[in-house]
Amino acid sequence: MAGGSRGGHSPEHSRDRHHSASACDSETCVNLRVINYDDTVRRLDHYYGIVKRQLLQNQSVTLGLFPACSMEKREADIRTSVYCAASIWSLYQSYRRIDDDRGKAYELGQSCVKCMRGILMCWMRQSEKVEMFKQGQQPKYALHAKFNLLTGEEVISTDDYGHLQIDIVSLYLIFLVQMINSGLQIIYTMDEVTFVQNLVYYVERAYRTPDFGMWERGSKYNNGTPELHASSIGMAKAALEAINGCNLFGEKGASWSVIFVDIDAHNRNRSIFETLLPKESSSKSVDSSLLCTISFPAFATHDQMLYTTTRSQILNTLQGAYGFKRFQRDGYGTVVEDKERRYYHASETKEFENIECEWPLFYLFMILEGMFKDSQEQVEQYKAKLSPLLKKDRWGDAVVPKYYFIHKNHVNAERHDPGSQPRQPSSQGTPKNLFLWGQSVWIIASLLMDKLLHINELDLIRRYLPSYNRPRKGGRYSAFQSKTSKGTASDLVVQVVLIAESMRLQAMMATYGIQTQTPHEVEPVQIWPPRDLVKVYQNLGVSEKIGVHGRPLRPIGALGTSKIYRICGQTVLCYPLVFEVKDFYLSHDMALLIDDIKTELHFVGKYWRLSGRPTVCILIREEHMRDVHFRELLDLLAMLKTGYCDGLKIRTGRLQNLIASSCIEHLDFLSTLDIDLDISPFEQLQHASIGYQSLTDVPTAIKYSEDSMSFKDMALRPTEEVINVLRSVSTLHGQTQLLGILLRREGQNFQIDGVSVSERLEALLQEVSECHFWEAMRLAAATLEKLYPSVTHITTILVQGCQLTVGYGEDEIILDKPVQPGEIHDLFYTPALQAHNVVQAVLQQEVVLYCGKLIATHPQLFLGILNIRVGWVIKAMQYYLHEVKGTKDVVEALAPNEVRRLVVKVLSLDDWALKEKLTPQQIRVIDGCLGRTPKKFYEKVWHILVKTPGGVRLGDQTLPQQPTLSEMSHSDLNFALTVQSLLNRIQHPEYRQIVVELISVIATILERNPELKFTHAVDLDQIVKDAFKMFMKDLGKEVTEDISHLYTVSEVGMKSYLARAVVNFMLKGDIKTNAEEGQTFCQVS
Repeated sequence: MAGGSRGGHSPEHSRDRHHSASACDSETCVNLRVINYDDTVRRLDHYYGIVKRQLLQNQSVTLGLFPACSMEKREADIRTSVYCAASIWSLYQSYRRIDDDRGKAYELGQSCVKCMRGILMCWMRQSEKVEMFKQGQQPKYALHAKFNLLTGEEVISTDDYGHLQIDIVSLYLIFLVQMINSGLQIIYTMDEVTFVQNLVYYVERAYRTPDFGMWERGSKYNNGTPELHASSIGMAKAALEAINGCNLFGEKGASWSVIFVDIDAHNRNRSIFETLLPKESSSKSVDSSLLCTISFPAFATHDQMLYTTTRSQILNTLQGAYGFKRFQRDGYGTVVEDKERRYYHASETKEFENIECEWPLFYLFMILEGMFKDSQEQVEQYKAKLSPLLKKDRWGDAVVPKYYFIHKNHVNAERHDPGSQPRQPSSQGTPKNLFLWGQSVWIIASLLMDKLLHINELDLIRRYLPSYNRPRKGGRYSAFQSKTSKGTASDLVVQVVLIAESMRLQAMMATYGIQTQTPHEVEPVQIWPPRDLVKVYQNLGVSEKIGVHGRPLRPIGALGTSKIYRICGQTVLCYPLVFEVKDFYLSHDMALLIDDIKTELHFVGKYWRLSGRPTVCILIREEHMRDVHFRELLDLLAMLKTGYCDGLKIRTGRLQNLIASSCIEHLDFLSTLDIDLDISPFEQLQHASIGYQSLTDVPTAIKYSEDSMSFKDMALRPTEEVINVLRSVSTLHGQTQLLGILLRREGQNFQIDGVSVSERLEALLQEVSECHFWEAMRLAAATLEKLYPSVTHITTILVQGCQLTVGYGEDEIILDKPVQPGEIHDLFYTPALQAHNVVQAVLQQEVVLYCGKLIATHPQLFLGILNIRVGWVIKAMQYYLHEVKGTKDVVEALAPNEVRRLVVKVLSLDDWALKEKLTPQQIRVIDGCLGRTPKKFYEKVWHILVKTPGGVRLGDQTLPQQPTLSEMSHSDLNFALTVQSLLNRIQHPEYRQIVVELISVIATILERNPELKFTHAVDLDQIVKDAFKMFMKDLGKEVTEDISHLYTVSEVGMKSYLARAVVNFMLKGDIKTNAEEGQTFCQVS
C-alpha cells in the first residue's frame, strides 16, 4: 500500500525521502523551507483562527473533550475527540517550524494534551470494566465511547448503546504514541502507565471480539448483534505495532514506563485481519470504514494485493457523487428510517437499498491517502469532487456536511435509477452545527495540501512505511522492524538451540552427529517452560489502586517463545508450547510432535516481524528416544544441521554463540517489584553413567495392547462393589472406566486406599501415556476433563466464514462467534456428550485443533463446507475405517498423528474417491457427514426461492421467500448459513446429499426455462420420494418406505431420476409461466 513503491518511486526513494524529511530536524527544515517566511506565518495564523473558531470553541472547559457536533452541549464523543486532538496537534506540528509563534504552538499542544488526558481520565474511572473485559470480552464490560462533556460521567448505558468499539481505543493509542514522539507530555504518573498497558490488553484480543464497529450498530441489519469487524481488528493491529516498546514518559522516561505487546496476539490480529479483507464483516461485504484502517491513520496492511483489492472494492461499490456510502443498505440518515426506533425490523434493510446517504468525509480520507502515496493526481481529483459539496461560514471558511441524503420526493426515482437524483446536505455539518469529525480531518488535509505540514510530521512513527523501512528504534525493547534494508522475509534465519535432557542422551545424539547442549551447559542462561513466562507477565500492568491485575492468564505463543528474555538479571530462553507435556496428551505422540516442530519453525520464519533473529528451543527428552518414531526425529535434526528445513533458513549452534544475533526483550518492570515468582526451570536429569551409545541400546517402548472390556454396567452397582472390582482389574482401560464411575458419583476427592480418585487417574494417565495406549489415555483425559490450552484454532475456523458445531445429537452447540477460554469446558463437557461417550469430549477437541490448523494452511480442503460439525466429521472418519478400509479400528484408539491423517483423508475425498473405487453411496455418506455442497450452491437456492413464493419445504421446516429475499442477498454469508441450518436437520448423510443434488437439478431446470416459476412451496421430500418410486419401478421392485436403495444410484443416474421427478411435480399443476398462458414446456437437458 502506501508504504510500497508509491507514485512510481522505489522503496529506496521512500527511504531517502524519510531520511531527508524527519520531523523537526535540520534536514526537514531544509527540505521544507518556505521562501516567504511572513507568508508562512500569515497562512498558519489563518488556520489558527479556524482551529480556534471551529474546534477549540467547542472543547469542554473541564475535561478537554469534544462533542460530535457543535450544537451538542451535553455529550462528548470519544472518536470525534481523538480526531479533533489530532487536528489541533497537526497545527501544533506546523507551528514548530517557525522561530517566533507568539505562544500559539504551546497553546495548541496543551489543548491537545488536555483532550488526550480527558479521555484517559474518563476511561480510568471505568478501570473495573477493563479488568472484567480482560477476563471475558463482553459488550457490557466495554469502555464507553460517549461521556458527559463537562463531568466525564457515563451518559448512556451499554444496554442502550453499542459502546464496544475497539477501533476507538486503538485509534487513541496510535495518536498517543504519535504525540508523545513529538515531545508532548501526556502521561504523568505510573498509575496512568499501568492503565495504558491494560488498554493494550483490552485491544489485544480484537481478533476474536465481535464489536459494534465504527458505525456503532454492529451487524448491518441493526438488530443489536455485534460482529467481528476487519476495521476494528486492523486498527488494533496497527495500535499494537505503534505502542510496542514505547516509553510513555518520552525521552526522559525510565525502563518501567515502557509498554509491552504480546507479539503472538499481534500476529493473530494480523492473520485474522488479512483473512477478513476485503470484507468488513459477515454481514458487510464492503465498508468505507476500512479506508481509515488500510490508509491514514492506521496503515494496517502493507500487502499491496490486499490493499488494492480492498480499496478497489470500496471505490467501485460505495463511491458516489456526494461522497462514499458507509456500506450497502445503510439506513442511517435516510428519510425512510424510523428515527424513533433503535433497531430495525426483519427485512427492513431492503428499504434502504440504493438510497444510502453519502459522506463527503471519505473524500477527505482519499485526499490524505493521495498525500501519503505522493499522488498529486488523486489529491486533485478528490479536491475537485469535494469542493462543490463544502459550505462556507461567515468567515468564509469551509464547512464539511456530515452526509448528503435523498429527499423523500426523489426516493422512488433513486431506487430505480441509482445516482440520478440530487441530494441534500444533512442538518449536521452546517455553519451553525459543525460536524467536528469532518472539520478536524479537513484541517489536517488542508495543512498537508498547503504544504504547511509534511507527512513525516503527521506520521512521526512512519506508519505509512512498511516496518522494514521505518527508522530503527534504539534501546532495550523489541520493535516491529525485522526485515533488513535489503530484505525480504526469505532472508530471515531462524536460530535453533537443541537442548538434551541428560548427558547420556547428549552422548547418544553425538554418535549420530547431532550436537546438543544440556541445561547445565547453557548456564547461566535458564531454560523455562512457557507457563513460567506467563507468571512473569502477570505482574505487568498491576495496580491495586485502580483495580487492574496485569496480563490475563493467556499462553505464550510460538513467536513469544522465540525471544530471549532478560528478567531480574537472568537470561532466559523459553521452549515452545508444543513441548509442554502437562497440558494435554498430544505431546506424547512423537510423529505429531515432529510435524508440529516443522510447522512451528515455518510459522516463526513466516511471521517474525521483530528486530533480531528468532531463537527456537527444541527439547529432546529421554522418553522421545524410546519412541518408535525417534529415528524420524533424528532425520529432522540432521536436516536442520544442513541449514535448511523445507526451504527455510536455519542456523543451529551453541546458545552462547547465538545470543548476540537474537531478539532480546528486557522485562525491566520486574526489577521494581518485590515478588516471589515460583519459577521451575527445565532441570537436567542425573544418571550414574553415560549409558546408551546408540539407538540399538535403547529399550524401545512396547506397542501396548489389551483386550477391551466394557464396565458400563458397573455404573448401576454400589460404590463398594465398584471399588472391589477396581482392586481386582489389571487392565488399564478397565481401571480408567471404573475410576471414572467413582469420580462422577463420589467426586474427585473420594479416597481409595488413602489416595484420591483424581490422583489415581492422573497417575494412570501418566502410565498409559508412557506406553502410548491412546484409547485409555483419551478416556483418562476426558474423565479428568482436560482441555487443550488455546482457543485460537476455533477463532481461525470462524473467521474463515465457517461455523463450528460441537457436541453430540440434539445437544449440538453451534459456534458462530469466537468464544472465551472460560467457555470451552462447557462446550465439550456437556451432560449429553458425557452420557453418550465421554471420550468424544477430548476427541472433538483434537479434531477442532486439526481443522483449525488445516483451514489456515490448506483452505481448499474445506471448499463447500460452511459448518464443520465435529461429531459428524468423526462419523465420516469412523465410516471410512469400517466401510471403506474394512478395519475394526475405532478412531479413539488411534494415535493423534493417525487421527490427523484421517481428518485430512476424509476432507480430501475428491482427490482419491475414484482411485480407491468408492461407491456412490460411500461418497454420499462422507460428503453428507462433512456437509459439503457444490460450487454456487447457495446462489442456486436463491434462484429457486426467487421463483417460489411459497418457499422451499424440507421435513417440517420451510425456507420462506419473504422476508428471506428482502433481508439478505444471494452472496450474503447469513443466507448461506440459513440454508445450511435447514439441511443440518437431516439425520442421514446420504439423504442430505441427495437433497443437495436435487436442489442443483431444480436450479438447472429453472435456469434453462427462465419463464417458469412455482405457485406453491417446493416439497423436496416429496420429489425425492417420487424419484425413488421411478427407480423402483425401473428395477421392477415393489416400492417400500425404506429408500436406502436410492443411495446406491450413480450421480448421473440420480440426476436423471430427480429431473423426471421435478418435471412430474411441475406438471401436477404446481407451476406457471410468466405469461400464465400457452403450453408449458420444460427443458431438462
